[in-house]
Amino acid sequence: MKDTEFKPYISPEKSPSELTVSSIIMGVLLAIVFGAANAYLGLRVGMTVSASIPAAVISMGIIRIVLRRDSILESNMVQTIGSAGESLAAGAIFTLPALFLWAAEGIMEAPGIFEIFIISICGGILGVMFMVPLRRALIVQEHKTLPYPEGTACAEVLLAGEKGGEGAKTVFGGMGFAALCKFLVDGLKVIPGKISVNISLLKTELSTQVYPALIGVGFICGPRIASFMLAGGILGWFVLIPAIVLFGSDTVLYPGNETIFHLYTKGGASNIWSLYIRYIGAGAVAAGGIISLIKSLPLILSTFRDSIKGLSSSKNVSTERTSLELNMKFIFSAILAMILFIWLLPVVPVTLLGAALVILFGFFFATVSSRMVGLVGSSNNPVSGMAIATLLFSTLILKAAGEAGSHGMQAAIAIGSIICIVSCMAGDTSQDLKTGFLLGATPKKQQIGELIGTIAAAIAIGGVLYLLNSAWGFGSTELSAPQATLMKMLVEGVMNGNLPWGLIFIGIFIAIAVEILRIPVLPVAIGLYLPLELSTCIMLGGLIRLFLEKRKLSEEDKKRKLNNGILFSSGMIAGEGLVGIFLAILAVLSVEHKIDLSQIANTGIFGGSLLILVILFCLHRSSTK
Repeated sequence: MKDTEFKPYISPEKSPSELTVSSIIMGVLLAIVFGAANAYLGLRVGMTVSASIPAAVISMGIIRIVLRRDSILESNMVQTIGSAGESLAAGAIFTLPALFLWAAEGIMEAPGIFEIFIISICGGILGVMFMVPLRRALIVQEHKTLPYPEGTACAEVLLAGEKGGEGAKTVFGGMGFAALCKFLVDGLKVIPGKISVNISLLKTELSTQVYPALIGVGFICGPRIASFMLAGGILGWFVLIPAIVLFGSDTVLYPGNETIFHLYTKGGASNIWSLYIRYIGAGAVAAGGIISLIKSLPLILSTFRDSIKGLSSSKNVSTERTSLELNMKFIFSAILAMILFIWLLPVVPVTLLGAALVILFGFFFATVSSRMVGLVGSSNNPVSGMAIATLLFSTLILKAAGEAGSHGMQAAIAIGSIICIVSCMAGDTSQDLKTGFLLGATPKKQQIGELIGTIAAAIAIGGVLYLLNSAWGFGSTELSAPQATLMKMLVEGVMNGNLPWGLIFIGIFIAIAVEILRIPVLPVAIGLYLPLELSTCIMLGGLIRLFLEKRKLSEEDKKRKLNNGILFSSGMIAGEGLVGIFLAILAVLSVEHKIDLSQIANTGIFGGSLLILVILFCLHRSSTK
């Protein structure tokens, strides 16, 4: 397709404000804010949400109302920089906490903040640099065939600029409301964070958490995905746990070292979940990731082939503003510099072999990710499958090359972290460049914005990880770090062969059975892997969205109300995440007990139930305005 066939919103002849001091400052702040909030969310639930649309809405509100400027491209630059932070955080928290978990077990030292920064910055910059040469092939030449759903939606939100102020109010309203709820639950502790009811007949419990962010996640994901997660939770807590306790009560089953009945008596259903169901869930998640990768394999191979073919045939000969890009010499120099950092810096435990694996997997998965998000959207991009495949192959190759033990495990996680960040950043960069293409942004300035957001988030993520780990510890009830725990278990399984493979294979065959039923495997597997109280809380948000979708409204009204609900939900996620970071600071400073009022005014189940109803009511009200 020729450039002349498409006319962007802002013509190439015009040169409105884009990469300004204001857009950089706001973008960096949002990159850090949404990066930290998504890190907290991902470590609790094992999933993150896109920050592009809320960042765009916030930037429009500030630029139009506070700064009284009218530049849609400046708002676009803010969301470009801001969304980079969320993507980098997602890649980092899915893998790097495994190093902290090993440090807690005394296997190795915890990673330093500089090591986390180098791994994050290398993965982030490589993700952007690998994708930039593909822009003309994927974004320009295939504009009519690759829709890039999130990028197109973000452009539509920005084009609805006259509603930017109201949208920003909705996001900030969600942030303030969730911040208050989080502070009442985990700060003052006057409301319990979890409501549970024991079901002695089945030797299990029914539970839900009391947090606005999880309800917001359910609204954003929708009732279908939320119901699949709940199905996985029901399978684990109402089928597998009762079966294990009822049929194996007198059995000592590894990894437990006591009879199952004794374990249940000491810790209830949660103890059985921790020792057994978690491994079954891990097998299901790993199988689900690999199944999604195998199903996508024909698309992946054709995607890679078409992308390389398009890259070789797309020569940037235009000098128009909307065709300007980063210089190829700069791109190759940046890629070379990152590889040298990975190989030569002693703080990163990766040898020349590991650096070669980063190049091999990094370019392949960046190319695949860039195209696949254009076809199926970021939420359906099998990043977890790519990370699992990278970890398995890398660990096998490293072990065969003699890099075994703790150093080999550390190297495998470092390689997996970089590749996971590369995949996330390549997909995010593609969506942002699609938004810019529709609006008429300058690609070069957007690419610089992506790098700025990457650097800001890489600087912040190490401190965020250390803060959260110091406050609660990864693998704890507060921060289960499900994805990183899974990666740790896989690497250990290959290196040491100490996994309870029987439980793992039960999970694998559950995933296969779910796939045969033509049900999406990963949501079910994640629901099986996570504690039930997370899935039930997420389902409540999905039900609110289902109620809204079933109302008899015009398509325009329904779209507007859903958008309001998504903005409010995004605000709730950000607000709760920020208060979570604040409470972590108080915990590290050992002053959190001074605001703890649980001994004076704990409202118990009544207070928790009432708060859930209030959250659901406020979410419903925000979406029906």
